Amino acid sequence: MAQRAARIRTWYAVHKWTSLVCTLFMLAACLSGLPLIFRDEIVGWLDGRHALARAVPDHPEVALGVLAGEAARRHPGYRFTAVFDGRREPRVVFEMQALPQALADGQPSQRRLVFDRRTGALLDESDASQPRGSLAERVMVVMVRLHIDLYARLPGQLFMGFMALLLVAAVVSGVVLYGPFMQKLPFGTVRAGKSARIKWLDLHNLLGIVALVWTLMMGATGALHELAVPLFRLWISTDVRPAVAAWRDGPVPQPGQMAPVQDVYAVARAAAPGRVVEELMYPRQAYGVPHHYLLWAKGETPLAEHLFDAVLVDARTGQVSAVLEMPWYMRALQFSRPLHYGDYAGMPLKLIWAALDLAAIIVLASGLYLWWARRKQGRERLRKIVRAHVETARRA
Repeated sequence: MAQRAARIRTWYAVHKWTSLVCTLFMLAACLSGLPLIFRDEIVGWLDGRHALARAVPDHPEVALGVLAGEAARRHPGYRFTAVFDGRREPRVVFEMQALPQALADGQPSQRRLVFDRRTGALLDESDASQPRGSLAERVMVVMVRLHIDLYARLPGQLFMGFMALLLVAAVVSGVVLYGPFMQKLPFGTVRAGKSARIKWLDLHNLLGIVALVWTLMMGATGALHELAVPLFRLWISTDVRPAVAAWRDGPVPQPGQMAPVQDVYAVARAAAPGRVVEELMYPRQAYGVPHHYLLWAKGETPLAEHLFDAVLVDARTGQVSAVLEMPWYMRALQFSRPLHYGDYAGMPLKLIWAALDLAAIIVLASGLYLWWARRKQGRERLRKIVRAHVETARRA
């Protein structure tokens, strides 16, 4: 029994300190995550700037090359960096970066243009180096930064990932500690006639059990999600650079020497049949592909659209150089995103995620309250927990 008591004391210390360290940061993640669950709905409801014109029957869509030419005509001092050719909605987005002369003239360093592919109309033009969009979009950007990195970029991501792991440890240790107490009460019991601390303890334990699996999943997928930057860099180093090694010493193609973007989309889609190819990135050294277009091919189902592979197209010839399937760690990262945000099964799943998120917020907040209320009774509380475990072991 002495060994059992020692183990329980260890679990108690783990639960206490992991909870205290991570609670405030996980509260920030849960509070900011709640509006992110409904991000598309909120922005779509509040933002009417990108309204699309009605489709004209039997009217052909404007060619992607024509739209690219219009974007280049509007901003001759810029070069393209990325294109998004949406399949669900007929929008085409061009992202552009200023050349040295444009910067010297005081032009924005980046621009973003949104076109209606059916009519060729310019829907939006903005300085992409600044927070863009409507108030709803800007608020969502703030929520994303608070949720992911607390405005500290990679160090903040790694820190929040560590906090997510502490949350997992806090949940597991909480189940080990308070399991015997919960066995004594019918499921769902909240002792309303007791003190405020007892009522909050019952609510804390009840909601903790209800949201147990979800919270563990959020902690695990959140921690993995925070490793996105280093995992992407690893993939560039181990998969992308070897695939384009034959082009390493060749001259970097200039804008006038590159294959037309609509032809690049066509060959990439032919190389990935049954997949959706929407995003294209122009050659850039940062991704290890100064001689290639990089396009993402993803699935068509709500879950599979989060699972994508890379298509590399020679920027000079417009021919496919390689189709790279993602390694296991990148595939795990891709799986973690829809599981974390609950955005792959429509509104019913989003409502469930929101309810569980609210439960997690109550568990975290009540945990802080319980620690504050019993901070002077820590030793007596520990003795009660040990006694409950010993009694449970004897009955077994």
